[in-house]
Amino acid sequence: MKMIAINGSPRKTWNTATLLQHALDGAAACGAETEMIHLYDLDFKGCTSCFACKLVGGKFAGRCAMQDSLTPILKTIEANADALVLGSPIYFGGMTGEMRSFMERLLFAPMVYTKPPSSRFSRQLKTGLIYTMNVTEQGSRDRHYPVLYETAENYFSRLLGPAETLCVYDTCQLSDYSRVIMEYADPAAKLKRKEESFPAECRKAFELGRALVS
Repeated sequence: MKMIAINGSPRKTWNTATLLQHALDGAAACGAETEMIHLYDLDFKGCTSCFACKLVGGKFAGRCAMQDSLTPILKTIEANADALVLGSPIYFGGMTGEMRSFMERLLFAPMVYTKPPSSRFSRQLKTGLIYTMNVTEQGSRDRHYPVLYETAENYFSRLLGPAETLCVYDTCQLSDYSRVIMEYADPAAKLKRKEESFPAECRKAFELGRALVS
């Protein structure tokens, strides 16, 4: 059993990466092999709509034909992963560009334009989707973020296998807010919330990791 975490945040030690690591720890507690991949370390692009993955009789049927640093990772996911956990902060109402590009490459290739759409992915793969964001849960609803969560979860469920989402709201963005202009939020309240609430969110991520490999 192997679970791979995909970090779509430019930070390797902050909120998103920390939650992903707890998810991996949960999987490891069940005996799973784990691996963390940081998308910002890679040199890759999103789907270029070449359609090589969909050509009749083509050698890339169901697989992305692009060759870059993401290529071996996609191969590893298909060949060796039993579960995935993806993490991204919310930037301007959506996941990071790197995470979006990763998802295009992972999901478009196996998608077949049948009615209804079907998948050429070789097997079922459980996926966890973790989002971190500066806004509160109500702020998330006010900005219609749940549409994003539901859409991504739906695509993973249809093309790879069962998927579930963990949202972590009102996160602390900095350890020292005095270095930036911050009239949007109360820095003291942010830091207090990180101390009091974030450990509970990490426990949720741990349990998510356990569930994904169970």
